[in-house]
Amino acid sequence: MTEADWNPGRRRTFDRILDVAFDCFGAGRLMMGSDWPVCTVAAEYARVMSVVTDYLADRPAEERDAVLGGNAQRFYNLTVTTAAGTAP
Repeated sequence: MTEADWNPGRRRTFDRILDVAFDCFGAGRLMMGSDWPVCTVAAEYARVMSVVTDYLADRPAEERDAVLGGNAQRFYNLTVTTAAGTAP
């Protein structure tokens, strides 16, 4: 966000960048990340996240889940716990 000329009409620019990333690496090798809090200079964090979540909205649930956390969980060997402290 901080490196882009951001305004609502430039959403297609981000979509093209994400298209290239998905074409080159596939959903199984991508992870959501940000430069928070630096990104908040350009936009609120919710807006930054919406660039990716909106892009993923039409993709299969498996791809969304992978990019938004599943790949990081697998790569870093993380255990997901519930609020009660147990694995789901």
